[in-house]
Amino acid sequence: MPRNAILVTGGTGYIGSSVVRTLLADRTAADPEIRLLSRKEPPAWMTAAGVVGVRGDLTMPSTLGGLCDGVATLVHLASNIGRDADECGAVNAGGTMAMLDEARRSGTRRVIYVSTTSVYGDGIHQGATESLLAPSPVSAASRSKLTAERAVRAVGGIVLRPHLTYGPGDKWFVPTLLRLLDRVPAWIAGGEALMSVVSVADLARIPAALARLQWGPRPGAVFHVSHPRPVTVKALSRVVCGQLGLPLPEYDLPTQVHRALTRQALPELSDHQFSLLANDHWYESGRIWKKLDIVPERVTTEQLRGAANWYRAQLAA
Repeated sequence: MPRNAILVTGGTGYIGSSVVRTLLADRTAADPEIRLLSRKEPPAWMTAAGVVGVRGDLTMPSTLGGLCDGVATLVHLASNIGRDADECGAVNAGGTMAMLDEARRSGTRRVIYVSTTSVYGDGIHQGATESLLAPSPVSAASRSKLTAERAVRAVGGIVLRPHLTYGPGDKWFVPTLLRLLDRVPAWIAGGEALMSVVSVADLARIPAALARLQWGPRPGAVFHVSHPRPVTVKALSRVVCGQLGLPLPEYDLPTQVHRALTRQALPELSDHQFSLLANDHWYESGRIWKKLDIVPERVTTEQLRGAANWYRAQLAA
């Protein structure tokens, strides 16, 4: 069997569906087959475009046998970002290891894994490179993802760490920011915290480009995948609220005062999640874009226009 197929896990999710769309763009008959690992049939738009669905469950290794036969590249996007440690461990750590075992049995050597900067845990992060910031995860999801990262790097795979991602399908980042502005309508210490962000469409271009390379960056490498230029919370809020016609805060509150009010208004928001919007969290992210010669889009009103209806629906819900 020719070894040139691309197998995508998590391809029906927020990031995964965007990666599949990118892989399908400008496709020709000579391009490799795209397979999608799922517990159910792929969406009709994928199968109509030629995506081949393969059944399997990452938490049941016995269902993965033979799925990597003929596969040159495994694009591993499946994840659990909940708070249940057992579920996160089963999918993120156990599922990744099971998938890597199957890849090894089939001779699949190219693995691309999309992780998260959440593996760095708490603290103020200001422009650190991938090699200068030690992981220190604080959640079940990030701990299990770090375990998965290490397994992927041990077999020579490439790990991608995006920070905050926006665009159609985003159910946490921008919706949470908008709820915060609505329930506590004040800037956190002026809204000057810097954060790394990336559109889901731009993020998808990176694993798609890596999958098409003969092989690119050094095996076992880790890359931040956010726009190289960070943005302040206030600047992002102006763009989002301008697109949606929502008011902006007119006054500031000290961080601790704001946090006390937020605990009452948004009790589900953890201290770590609040910190992502209150303190600097930005990462040197230029290496991967330069290596692949890709220019990402900055967040603008024009770029958010395509996501406006999605965010309106999220607010209504």
